[in-house]
Amino acid sequence: MTDTRGPWFDEEAGPLVPAYAVTRGRTTGSRYELDMITLVVATSRGSSSHSRMDAEYRAILQFCIAPKSVAEISAQIRRPLSVTKILLGDLIADGYLTFRSPGPANTDATDVNLLRMVLDGIRAL
Repeated sequence: MTDTRGPWFDEEAGPLVPAYAVTRGRTTGSRYELDMITLVVATSRGSSSHSRMDAEYRAILQFCIAPKSVAEISAQIRRPLSVTKILLGDLIADGYLTFRSPGPANTDATDVNLLRMVLDGIRAL
């Protein structure tokens, strides 16, 4: 029996499409500051039907009905973080997604205490 799906299909990984094809050759991120813990959620526009979109965009919108981190989205669509950020930037620019970046890091003395507690916990193992 011949596999009709061709050489760009793997049983475990699914379709094997190079990253440059998914991002249309773009290698730099969007104009938005997205890091791994930035939360992303679909807007009301993002919850409607998108049959003309690429599969990756549709998968992101379906997954982001509830807020998800950029890292979670990257794992879900099985794409590198850099590719995911480019795709998310496209959807944000088109109004399908909105995002919220984490606040600035707190650098007061309580951080040192937290680190000491973590270190004590590791030592106790």
